[in-house]
Amino acid sequence: MINSVLKGAACHVRKRTIQPLRTSCAVLFLLTLMSPIATAQSQPFTVAWWNVENLFDTRDDPRTHDDDFTPRGELHWNRTRLDNKLRGIYRTLTLMDLPDVVGLGEVENDYVLRELTGATPLVEAGYSYVHFDSPDRRGIDCALIYRRDRFTVTASGVVSLSDSAEGFFTRDILQVVGCTPEGDTLCLLVNHWPSKRGGDEAEARRLEAAQTLRRLMVDIKAEHPGAAVVAMGDFNCTSDEAPISHGMAFGTDSINPDGIRNLTLRLPKAWGSHKFQGLWDYLDQMFILADEPWMVGDIKVMRFDHLLTPEQAKTGQRPKRTYQGTRYEAGLSDHLPLLLRLKKQN
Repeated sequence: MINSVLKGAACHVRKRTIQPLRTSCAVLFLLTLMSPIATAQSQPFTVAWWNVENLFDTRDDPRTHDDDFTPRGELHWNRTRLDNKLRGIYRTLTLMDLPDVVGLGEVENDYVLRELTGATPLVEAGYSYVHFDSPDRRGIDCALIYRRDRFTVTASGVVSLSDSAEGFFTRDILQVVGCTPEGDTLCLLVNHWPSKRGGDEAEARRLEAAQTLRRLMVDIKAEHPGAAVVAMGDFNCTSDEAPISHGMAFGTDSINPDGIRNLTLRLPKAWGSHKFQGLWDYLDQMFILADEPWMVGDIKVMRFDHLLTPEQAKTGQRPKRTYQGTRYEAGLSDHLPLLLRLKKQN
C-alpha cells in the first residue's frame, strides 16, 4: 500500500485501495495466463500524459471558481462545446493508438471523466478512470484513465501539495499502483504543479513539489523493488529551471543521484509541448525510476494537425486552444500530449 507518511516530507496523503494489495501482480499474472484470451508475446506498454486545459462540465459548483465555464458565464460554456471537446480528446487518443494509461491534467470532476470514458467511442476500448477531488480553488484536478484489459489498478491515492495554514491550495499528486498484463508492477504519479503566477513564492512552491516528488518516487521504489515508477505531468517549469535541476537534483545530467531519469531530455530541442510568446518549451515532462530490465522505448510529443493552428504573429504554429482569451477557438488544449513506450525484458 502507498506509504501514509513520506519520509521527511511535509505532506498529507489520502488513499483509497481499489483491490486488496494482498493480491500481488504475480498472482494476477498467473490468473491471466489461465485465461483463454492470454497472449504468449508481450507488447510495449504505452503511457501518455496530456493537460487537456479546462475540461469542465457546464454546471456551477459553488465551492470552486468555475463560473466562467457555465452557459451564462463569460465563456458561454455549454453542452455542445463540451461534447466537441470530448470528441476531440477521443479522436486524439485514437490517433495515439489508444494508450494503455493516460494521465490527464485540468479535469474538473468525475462527471467529465464518465462522459469521456463512457459516452464517447472510448467505451469500446474499455477505459476506466481514477480521480480524487483536490482543494484547487478553480476545481481542476489530475486524473488517470486506463484500459482495463491492459492495466489492473491495485491501489490509488493522492499526496497534497497544499498548505491550508497559509491559505495555499493547489492540485494534488495522484498516485496509482497497478499491474501490467505480464504481471509487472507499474506505479504512476500524475502531477500539475503550481503555476508561474506569483513570482518567487510560486517558484518556492514548485521547488517544494519537486522535492516531494523526488522522495515519493524513491519511497515507492523501495516499497515495490521490481516496479517501474513513472512521474508525468505539467510541471510549469522546464528541465533547466531550479525546481527540476535543483529540487529533483538533476543538475545538467539526465539521471539524478537516486537513479531517476529525465525522459524529456530525449525529445527534440527545437520542439515543445507548449508555446509561450512564440517559443516552444517542455512544461510537460516524464521521469522514470526503474531497474535495468525495464526498457524505455521512444517518447514523443504528439503534433497532430488538428491540435495546432497558425500563430497570428507568424511564428509558425501553436497549440489550438479551446478559448483564446474569451474567444471560442474550438480547439482542445494549449498543451500537446506526450506518449511513452515501456517494455520489461525477461
